[in-house]
Amino acid sequence: MRIESDILESPGKARPRGSVVIRIEQITKEYLMGEMTVRALKGVDLLVQRNEYVAIMGPSGSGKSTLMNVIGCLDTPTTGRYELNGSDVALMEDDQLAEIRNKEVGFVFQTFNLLPRSTSLQNVELPLVYAGVVAEERRRRAEEALEAVGLGDRINHKPNELSGGQRQRVAIARALVNNPSILLADEPTGNLDSGTGREILAIFDSIYSRGNTIIVVTHEEEVANHARRVIRLRDGVIESDQERD
Repeated sequence: MRIESDILESPGKARPRGSVVIRIEQITKEYLMGEMTVRALKGVDLLVQRNEYVAIMGPSGSGKSTLMNVIGCLDTPTTGRYELNGSDVALMEDDQLAEIRNKEVGFVFQTFNLLPRSTSLQNVELPLVYAGVVAEERRRRAEEALEAVGLGDRINHKPNELSGGQRQRVAIARALVNNPSILLADEPTGNLDSGTGREILAIFDSIYSRGNTIIVVTHEEEVANHARRVIRLRDGVIESDQERD
């Protein structure tokens, strides 16, 4: 996994698609708010194939965050079917969801979500700890992931010793270290200045060019412009689904 040398690449051409990695059929999600029922998703259908780079957009209240939580197995739908890499996850119990999250999904969040008292290496090792990987193999894979995002010389630094861009690179390395089926990013440049944000998006371009499946949830057109497919939600339904050349 070599990314650093390509950090300043421009967005690449769309890659040939592979097998279906996400299959969502008539997903709904309802929340009880006091005596009211809020329908956040209203019968969403979605297919994402391997090697796609997808941006999910929509205004506040459109359902994009709810859809992200369902895709990432952070929440379960009220009704409908969801298959992630062939596994039916819609009706899984919490412990099953936790296992499939660790195995199949790599998360990158706006707020980085790093452990403040742990080094870069220890933060990146976390998914491997949960997966039961032995210590020597954990260290090798974590070091390789940090090298890939240009932080091989920062493995012993804690988050408060890193810049915002470096912290997000640690988060990307952590997301990739378990070789997940999808990389799921929620506003990945939201806490970064524009120049650092472009560097992070260039890393995503390089990750995509190597065959990874990326789903980015964002409200920023500049971020969505790096994706090869843009899905727009409004009022809990997909308003448009467009591919870019």
